[in-house]
Amino acid sequence: MGCRERAAKDDLLRIVAAEGVCVPDRRGTLPGRGAYVHPTRVCLELAVRRRALPRAFRGPGPLDTTALRRYVEHADQASAT
Repeated sequence: MGCRERAAKDDLLRIVAAEGVCVPDRRGTLPGRGAYVHPTRVCLELAVRRRALPRAFRGPGPLDTTALRRYVEHADQASAT
């Protein structure tokens, strides 16, 4: 969604919008419409900048991505070490 590159489903992070907040769905079991991004800061920033998340979830207005950013930053730091 962010960088528009194709990848295997296992390599992507599923995101679900719940009450106007984007949350990571690590196991892929949360209900609702999902969108997929690479679990990197660059890909997430591209998706936010392009306003792809509200379009993917077919929702009005901007969504809160704070929890999602925190998760991706933590994943980036864990993979760097």
